[in-house]
Amino acid sequence: MRLRWLTAGESHGPGLTAILEGMPSGLGLDAARVDAELARRQAGYGRGGRMRIERDAAQFTGGVRHGRTLGSPIALHIPNLDHAHWTAIMAPFGAPPDPEQRAVTAPRPGHADLAGGTKHAASDLRDVLERASARETAARVAVGALARQLLAVFGIDVASHVRALGAVESPTRIPEDVCCSNLRQRAAANDLACLDANAYKAMVHAIDAARADGDTLGGVVEVVCWGLPAGLGSHVHWDRKLDGRLAQAVMSIPAVKGVEIGPAFANARARGSAVHDPIERDAAGALHRTSNRAGGLEGGITNGEALIVRAAMKPLSTLMRPLPTVDVRTGEPARAAVERSDVCAVPACGVVAEAMVALVVADSWLEKFGGDTLDEIRAAHARYVQEVARWTGSS
Repeated sequence: MRLRWLTAGESHGPGLTAILEGMPSGLGLDAARVDAELARRQAGYGRGGRMRIERDAAQFTGGVRHGRTLGSPIALHIPNLDHAHWTAIMAPFGAPPDPEQRAVTAPRPGHADLAGGTKHAASDLRDVLERASARETAARVAVGALARQLLAVFGIDVASHVRALGAVESPTRIPEDVCCSNLRQRAAANDLACLDANAYKAMVHAIDAARADGDTLGGVVEVVCWGLPAGLGSHVHWDRKLDGRLAQAVMSIPAVKGVEIGPAFANARARGSAVHDPIERDAAGALHRTSNRAGGLEGGITNGEALIVRAAMKPLSTLMRPLPTVDVRTGEPARAAVERSDVCAVPACGVVAEAMVALVVADSWLEKFGGDTLDEIRAAHARYVQEVARWTGSS
């Protein structure tokens, strides 16, 4: 059993639709937890006007009955409240009321506008930007919230925080013994998910300065997943290595241009003796690492330590003081199109990255312990825990 999921819908269309296939039957679901994740995605200092319009909530249309999964595909829909202002322009059939109304012909540097327009021969780049919009990530967060609820049955949790925003870096490092709930609570203490009070103030100042200049800011988020056993993933093929699967998933988030497992780029500048994690046996006989510079993965396989994934998000490409571009219809110089935009969406990127990590981890969990029912998965996991204890000689 493996997870498969798809999303559909445009930024200003009627809504977003997602289908998640592969969830076992018998899993109790809490719809409020899905909506809570959607609300987290909309929060954060530096967000734009769209976040004041939408109040995202998932409507389940298949795969769930009386709060429990059926084993069939789970379907859900997230209405776009802003669609009320775009009904005619985004109508699936019929001629538009005015072919030029809100047409986009001046591509934004850094966005999918020109590349997608070239690929699809679109004279109105709205055909591209409506789907390339980060609005689509709301559907990812919803299906990710379902994956999180499966993982929670086995004591696995995911949280994130902002390590850097623009040129401001948080000096906080996650202690080896911190738990997910503690990290989540600390990150929720402010609207930038920053763990350091002084860095938070500097980040707010940087956002205010960028807003005043009509500019945008990116940053770095760190996602941590606790409770994973050793043995998820594989070392035998490129497409089964868990680090590769995680990198592809997180890199697919709009505006993410870099992914690392643990402090990978810092490790690349150090000697091996300062990078690799010594192994020892604890009082109970279990093997563990004395540090976690590998970020919880070795050889494409989880090693039992916390999984740490970092994502670098570039500044958003819609600027209130747009950059020079060329009109694709006239061929003349122009200023890039301007739509409602955020100054900064880095904390939201962390929420989306949590969802993507949860989906990949849940997929690898079902790959190893999969069954048609939750009870089958529980039994397979229990047997594996016993085998690992026997192999390592731990009690």
